[in-house]
Amino acid sequence: MATNWMERGSDMTSKKISAAEVEFENVGKRFGEKNALSEINFSIEPGSFVVLLGPSGSGKTTLLRCLAGIERPSSGSIRINGVSVAGEAGYLPPEKRDLAMVFQDYALWPHLTVRKNIGFPLNNSELSKTSRVERIDNLLERVGISHLAERYPNQLSGGEQQRVALARALAAEVGLILFDEPLSNLDADRRESLRIEIATLTRESGATALYITHDQSEAFALADKVGVLNQGELVQLGTPENIYSNPVNAFVTRFTGVAGEFSIKEFKKVGDSRVEAYLPFAPNITIEATKIGKLPSDSNPSLFIRSAGVSIFPETNEEGVPGEIRDVAFNGRGYEHVVKVGVTEMLTKVYSKKRFDRGVNVKVTLDPSSCFVINPDKEEQ
Repeated sequence: MATNWMERGSDMTSKKISAAEVEFENVGKRFGEKNALSEINFSIEPGSFVVLLGPSGSGKTTLLRCLAGIERPSSGSIRINGVSVAGEAGYLPPEKRDLAMVFQDYALWPHLTVRKNIGFPLNNSELSKTSRVERIDNLLERVGISHLAERYPNQLSGGEQQRVALARALAAEVGLILFDEPLSNLDADRRESLRIEIATLTRESGATALYITHDQSEAFALADKVGVLNQGELVQLGTPENIYSNPVNAFVTRFTGVAGEFSIKEFKKVGDSRVEAYLPFAPNITIEATKIGKLPSDSNPSLFIRSAGVSIFPETNEEGVPGEIRDVAFNGRGYEHVVKVGVTEMLTKVYSKKRFDRGVNVKVTLDPSSCFVINPDKEEQ
């Protein structure tokens, strides 16, 4: 039986590699008439873990492939450690970029054993045969698949194949590791386990990481910084906490999770970044919320409410908006509820450690710090 990864200490770590610095400057990419990327500008600090988050078609995979050298940008430049790898100053092929990639579909050599797949990046290295064997054995142990060393990819589960792919990426001890939605083909339990391993082993190696996903919870759990993309544009870049607490527009707010979105008719400004809005499902109740962007007098703003800002109480509670439980689901930590709070308005994914049964009347309170008023009219991206 393999040793649990948490029990395998960092004493097995190889030498610390030289982490890469990455810079994107005005990077654009077109496929015929389609603009896949538009003037992408940001940098990745050495040793940091950056996640690109966005829906299908947002450009995150294209950006990753441009960095890897699989695609060439149509404009702009990409630099790794100050050296242009794509752009007018020159182009370096993928094998010259000192990077490794972990693919969504694993991309293992079917005719090679697990051991030989992991050792493949070392075939042309200057390491002695003994050193190569030691490094491969080390990696097999670190990712918990020593007992699978002589098996072939078709004899492995999806999670086991992805561990082989991770070990192979770590084998070459490069300064930059790219992850192309590596967990999307795995079930929930394996995703969680492998997510922790990816974060731990990548940070332990010292490498810089760029990871793409469409899963907000995965992005927030992994990242030092998250870049949110939409239709080829980098909409927001920041820490997970900053993006969750200070989204720049309606798209980012929606994509990073809301319990409800409601049109509002009346609001008034109470500060540079705060407004007081009448709740559409409780016309006599107002709530102070964060103002995102401009709210001209003729705008039709919406109230966005994060799940984390909603609390449920028995209907006897003195404060709160009346509601009715329409659905409830156990999620292991507690219960997620769907609460009807108006004629047709619903709040979803409302968490409580206590179960409120379907059909029960309740009171709902809202945390102003988790409420945002945004004019989405100009954001139909």
